[in-house]
Amino acid sequence: MQDGFELLAQLALDLRPNDGASELWRALDPALWDSTRNGWMVLQSASRDWVNTLLAQPRFRAEVERLGQARREAISRPAWFQQAHPQAALHRVAYFSMEFMLSEALPIYSGGLGNVAGDQLKSGGDLGVPVVGVGLLYQQGYFRQVIDRAGGQQALYPYNDPGQLPITPVRAGDGQWLRVQVELPGPPVWLRAWKVQVGRAQLYLLDSNDLQNYPAWRSITAELYGGGPEMRLRQELVLGVGGWRLLKALGLRPDVCHLNEGHAAFAVLERAADFMAEADVPFETALTATRAGNLFTTHTAVPAGFDRFAPALIEQYLSAYARERLGLGTDALLALGRTNPGDWSESFNMAWLAIRGSGAVNGVSRLHGRVSRQIFQPLFPRWPEHEVPVGHVTNGVHVPTWASAAARALRGAAQGPDLWETAQASAAGLGGITDVQLWEYRNRARAALIGFARARLAQQLTIGGGAAAEVAQTAHLLDPNALTLGFARRFATYKRPNLLLKDTARLLRLLANAERPVQIIIAGKAHPADQPGQALVRQWIQFIRGTEARNHVIFLADYDMQLAAHLVQGVDVWVNTPRRPWEACGTSGMKVLVNGGVNLSQLDGWWAEAFEPAVGWALGDAQTHGEDPAWDEADANALYATLEREVVPQFYQRDAAGVPAAWLIRMRASMSRLTPQFSSGRAVREYTERYYVPAAQAVRARTADGARLARELAAWREALDRGWARVRFGAVSVAGTAAGHDFEVEVFLGGLDPGSVSVQLYADGREGAGPEVHDMAPGPVVPTSGAHLFAVHVPAGRPAGDYTARVVARHQAARAPLEAGHILWQR
Repeated sequence: MQDGFELLAQLALDLRPNDGASELWRALDPALWDSTRNGWMVLQSASRDWVNTLLAQPRFRAEVERLGQARREAISRPAWFQQAHPQAALHRVAYFSMEFMLSEALPIYSGGLGNVAGDQLKSGGDLGVPVVGVGLLYQQGYFRQVIDRAGGQQALYPYNDPGQLPITPVRAGDGQWLRVQVELPGPPVWLRAWKVQVGRAQLYLLDSNDLQNYPAWRSITAELYGGGPEMRLRQELVLGVGGWRLLKALGLRPDVCHLNEGHAAFAVLERAADFMAEADVPFETALTATRAGNLFTTHTAVPAGFDRFAPALIEQYLSAYARERLGLGTDALLALGRTNPGDWSESFNMAWLAIRGSGAVNGVSRLHGRVSRQIFQPLFPRWPEHEVPVGHVTNGVHVPTWASAAARALRGAAQGPDLWETAQASAAGLGGITDVQLWEYRNRARAALIGFARARLAQQLTIGGGAAAEVAQTAHLLDPNALTLGFARRFATYKRPNLLLKDTARLLRLLANAERPVQIIIAGKAHPADQPGQALVRQWIQFIRGTEARNHVIFLADYDMQLAAHLVQGVDVWVNTPRRPWEACGTSGMKVLVNGGVNLSQLDGWWAEAFEPAVGWALGDAQTHGEDPAWDEADANALYATLEREVVPQFYQRDAAGVPAAWLIRMRASMSRLTPQFSSGRAVREYTERYYVPAAQAVRARTADGARLARELAAWREALDRGWARVRFGAVSVAGTAAGHDFEVEVFLGGLDPGSVSVQLYADGREGAGPEVHDMAPGPVVPTSGAHLFAVHVPAGRPAGDYTARVVARHQAARAPLEAGHILWQR
C-alpha cells in the first residue's frame, strides 16, 4: 500500500480540479485552505503528527486511497486521443505561453490569455493529447489590486515563495537541479526548471531568480507584464529560446510547437537552429523544415497589440545569436519581423516573426479570424483578404474548472457527469430536472455568491481603512432573491466598463425598483500603466459611494481566479460591452453557461457566433463603429432598454409555483446548447485534428531523408525569388460558347519551371458566395514567343469580363501564400 503522506502529496501537487480533495485539505486546516486554495501549502504547513492522526482515521484514509486510485486510473486509461487517433504521427505538442491560469494557488496569470492556456492544457490532458506546457515562474506575477480610501487603484506585488507553490524542481539524471542557459549581452542567464502536474499533462516553468545570475538577470522573471520593452524582450528570449532548450534538456522532441500569442516566437528560431546543427543545413532550409510543425495562435484584435521592439534593441540582444547560432546578419534577422525588410526604421514585430516561422496561423473566434486577416494583410500584398492564411478555432473553457459542484451534480444526476463537455444535448436539455428543481438550484447559487461577496467586501473595506459602521453594513448589502448582474474583466477603455454609467439616473431607477430590483457585482483591474483604465475604476467606486447605488452595486477588488469562479457560478446575467471587433474572443461569458447564467453581450468575439434569441440577449448591430461616441450612447441606450423591457420582466414573471418559466426556458437552452460547444475540450479536439496531427505529419515529411523535402522547398522558394520579376502576361483570349467561356492565357515565366507556379482565373464572389478560382491547365509553349499557354473552360453563368488571370506560387508540399506570397495579376 502506498504511503498516505505520499498520496496526499501527489493529490496536492496536481492542479487538475478535484472536488473530493478539497475536503481533505479542509480537514487538515480549514482556514488556510479557504484563504489559499493551495493543498500543497496546507500539507506542508500541517504538523506531521496531525497528518498521521488523520491518516489513522479509517474514513479519512479510505478517502485518500479512493482519490489516489481515481487519479491513477484517470491518468493511465486510454482517452479520446488514443481512441480516435491511435496511429497518429503526433507524439508531442509543446504549448508555449507567457502565462497560465491553472489555480489560484499558482498566481502566474493576468487574465484571458492565461485562462485560455490553462484551460487548454487541462483539456489536453483530459483528452490524452500528448501536450506539455512551457512558461515562466514569476516571483511576483501580476499585480494585486487594492482600492484605497479615495477610490483609486493601488498595485501590490507580493512575493511568490516557490517553496509554498504546488511545483517541484526538475532534476537531471544525476539529481542536480536542471538548469538551462540563454545568452544575453554580458553574462549569460541561468534558468532553473520547475514542473507543474496538471492531470496527465505537465507544465514546465523557467525561473531566472538564481543566485549565480547577474542581479539584473535575476529580475527577468519577477513580474508578469511589468517593466519596459527591454524587460519584455528579455522575458520573451527566456520563454522562446530558453523554453526550447529546456525541452531539449528534458529529452522531449516536440512534433508541434503551439505559440499562444507572439511572445514565444523566438522558439521558432531556436528550433530552426537546432535543426541546422542536426541536419547540417543553412537557416533558410532549417526554417522551411521546422516551420511546418509550428502553429501561431493570435489573440490580438488591433495591430497596436503586438509586441514590437526597436531595431537597436534587437541588435543589442540578438546580433551575436543571429550570427553565431543562425548564420544570419542582423539585417536578415530584422527582416523576419518587418513588413518592409528594407525599411531600417521599422520596428521588429513578434507577430510577424511568428507568422514567418509557422506552418499555420489562427485566430480565436470566427470574427477574430476575419479581423486577423485584415491585420495581417500587409504581409501578403496583392492577395485578396479572404485568402490571407489565417483560420480560426474559437476558444472554450474547461468546464470542470468553472462549473460549481452543484452544477456538476445537477447535470450528473440527469444525464451523466461527462456530458457537459462531450455531447450536444437536445434543445430542451436537462429533461430529467423539473423547473422547480432548476430554479431552486439557481436561488442557492445566487445566495452563495451574495454571501461570498459580502464577506469579501467586508475584508476589502477593512484593509482599505473603512469605518467600522461601513464594514458592518456589508452584512446587509444585496438581496439573495434579486436579479444579479455580473461584470468582471480587465478595465480597458475598449471594453467600455462604464457603459452602464452613461445615464446614472436611468441606471438608479433600474436598481432601486422596489418590486423588481436589480443588483450588480463588478470586478476588474486596470494595468498599472493604464491611467484611462484606472479612471474607469474610480468612476464606478465614486458612483457606488456617492449615490443610493451603494445598496445595489458592489465593486470587489483584486479580480483573480477564485473571485471569477464565485461570480460565474452565481450571477444570473453576465454583461459584456466591448467595442466590436476588439474583443478577440472573450471567455468569461462562457464560464456562466454551465452554471445557468445567461449572457447579455455585444455581438463580438465568441458571442457573435453563439448568439440566438433563445439563449440570451445581444447588443449592437453586428457592425463596426470604431470609437464613435454617438455609437457608445446608442449601445448604452440599447443596454438599458434590453434590461428594462426584456431581462428584468422575464426574471420576475413567475407562475403559480413561483418559477420564472420563460427565464428557465432560455436558461435551459443556454446550458444545454452552448456549454459543450464552448468548452476547451471541443477547442482542443479541433486543434488536434485540424492543426496538430497534420503539422506532425508535415514536419516529419520535411525533415526525413536528410531534409530532402525541406531542401527542395527552399530551392523552390529561392528560384521564385530570383525569377519572379521576369514573370509577365502575354495575350489573353476568350471564346464564348453556349456552355460557357474558353480562356487561353499566355504567360512568360522568365525561366521558372511551369510546375512551380499555378495560373488561375479569379472572380470576386457575389450575393454572399465566395470567390471563384479556376486552375488553368498548362499547354504547349508558343513557338513564336516562347510563352507558356494555359487554358480553362468556365461554365456559363457570369460575364467573361468578371474573370481576371493571375499567377501564384505552387508546390504540393507548401502552403501559399503563407510560405510563398508571390502573386501576379493580369492588368
